[in-house]
Amino acid sequence: MTYETGTEVFFIESNRIIRKATVVRRSGDFYILRFDEGGGIQLREGRIFPTREQAEATLPGEKVQKKANSPYDYWH
Repeated sequence: MTYETGTEVFFIESNRIIRKATVVRRSGDFYILRFDEGGGIQLREGRIFPTREQAEATLPGEKVQKKANSPYDYWH
């Protein structure tokens, strides 16, 4: 999906935070995005989502680690 200049989009930062940004420019498969706070980032089209819900759907879920229990744990 291609995004026009000025379109508000969402992306996932640090694999846990969804941020909103505005498309400033497109160059090939890359987009330059500007944050509301004044910063910016360059991302590929595959990491940009048109809605917050689509970005949330791709977030990884929490991994539950199964702990090996000792047979003596239940006594205490």
